[in-house]
Amino acid sequence: MSVLSQEEQGRCVAAAAEIDERLGISEANRAYASCIGDETPEGLPVLHLDDVSEIPFLEGIVGMEFYQLRARVRAGDGDLFVATCEEVEGYEDYNRERLGLGAPRFIHAPPTDGPPSAVARACRAGVAVDALVGVAREAGGLVIHPYMGSNPVWDMALELERIAQVPVTVVAPPPPVTWLANDKQHLTHVAQAVCSDAVLGREPTPETIAGQTAEELAEGLAELASRHERVALKMTRCASAMGNEVFESAAVRSMTKDERVARATRFLNEKEWVPGEPVLAVEWLRIESSPSTQLWIPRKGDGPPSVDGVYEQLLEGEECVFLGSVPSRLGEEMDQRLSVASLRVARVFQELGYVGRCSFDFVVSDGDAFFVECNGRWGGTSTPMHLLDRLFPEGRPAYRARDYLDPRLAGVPFPEILHAIGEDLFDVRTGEGRYILYNVGCLGLYGKFDVIALGSSIEAANSALEDRLPGLLERCLG
Repeated sequence: MSVLSQEEQGRCVAAAAEIDERLGISEANRAYASCIGDETPEGLPVLHLDDVSEIPFLEGIVGMEFYQLRARVRAGDGDLFVATCEEVEGYEDYNRERLGLGAPRFIHAPPTDGPPSAVARACRAGVAVDALVGVAREAGGLVIHPYMGSNPVWDMALELERIAQVPVTVVAPPPPVTWLANDKQHLTHVAQAVCSDAVLGREPTPETIAGQTAEELAEGLAELASRHERVALKMTRCASAMGNEVFESAAVRSMTKDERVARATRFLNEKEWVPGEPVLAVEWLRIESSPSTQLWIPRKGDGPPSVDGVYEQLLEGEECVFLGSVPSRLGEEMDQRLSVASLRVARVFQELGYVGRCSFDFVVSDGDAFFVECNGRWGGTSTPMHLLDRLFPEGRPAYRARDYLDPRLAGVPFPEILHAIGEDLFDVRTGEGRYILYNVGCLGLYGKFDVIALGSSIEAANSALEDRLPGLLERCLG
């Protein structure tokens, strides 16, 4: 694992101090001080939940409102996990018996006045809050390990602490740091502050111009289009490319000023832009690869951030919608460059109070790598990675992870999916099998679930996923 030098550490601390002075992060964190804690208590029950309600435009991802059962991947004996959706028949038995993931307690929190994705809000009402308060009181405290350190999660933690009158600790960054990490404009600032020494290549980020009006964005697009083949508009806080629009520079140059302003205005309206919020005009690079680094950031003082894996993301379309990932095949030298750059930015975040899972997305173009996004949360790559770490503590095998969608499977009971895959299902008791299933909450309505395919190589895992699995699942449709 890469280790930052004293000089690098000093640069990161100085960058964090500048950001803190400018944005008042430490002062804003004080509102959450009682649930931040100096350390994560041991021996207390841990509540896992996947609340994505504050991430914009996820309605473009099929079944996202039922992704809550991903929290089960992190839960084990003595833990709890909660969701607004019902349990899926056979899924808990599969996790306990076939995968050996322990026996956590499931708490169903029926939606209140919010959408199904608002899990934390649902935990503050009805039977869910009574159950959680009871668990916390009996144990003398509670640890909450969320998908993301969003405002609803921290509000829930503070309320549970107030009602139960016992300590509640959150394993996630408080909201001021969560939103700093997930903001593409702030990532650009941090990356340029600590990675300007060509660790990634000629520049740490694509050329970027921020604007707060349609006129400013139209001007930014025109300026960038004079230097680059393609350009884009990007919202600062959207996931899975839902906040991007890509333009050919020739088309931008052919527009009049009024036409560019109209195009920017349409983009802002479609993205439900809040006036005054920055939006980015960016150079859109020709992508040779789209790697990501997966990190764990301990509490400040508990050790340095670590890179737990480097991956290649599988993307679709001009806007680069995430489809899955495979372990990096980019070579040791590129993996090292990506890791060093990631550790530097992560160290800045840690200094500001970041705790927990974090990942960075890059693009590789002409041999150089560029930061494009930070995912200050768990995600589609870290979740299967963590699951494999639980199943294979001595080291991950070659694998490929992605979602599997076949509308014809909608309504097929989960046990029938298991039966169709049969002996090809991985069984931790024997070490045999090649498929691991998770995130099955949206199977009933959409015919969708997530799957990890194992193999002797990434190519073999890919063949198992793309060539063999569809044939096995045809058995459910006969």
